[in-house]
Amino acid sequence: MSVARITEVSASSSKSFEKAVRNGIKRATETLKNVTGAWVESQKVTVKDGKIDQYRVIIKVTFVLK
Repeated sequence: MSVARITEVSASSSKSFEKAVRNGIKRATETLKNVTGAWVESQKVTVKDGKIDQYRVIIKVTFVLK
C-alpha cells in the first residue's frame, strides 16, 4: 500500500499555459520526490497594455510518500 500527498503549485510563463504547466512541473520535481501526476486547477492571464503579459496556472501535484 502506498500513501500519496497532493500539493498546490503556482507557475507562470510569458509564452503559454502549456509552458506555465511545464515550468511548474519542472520546479516541483526539483523539490519533491516520486511525483506521479498533476492536474491544472485553474488558469488565468495578466494583461498589460491590452495584451497578454503572463499566463498563470495553479496545478495540483501528486507525489508518493516513502
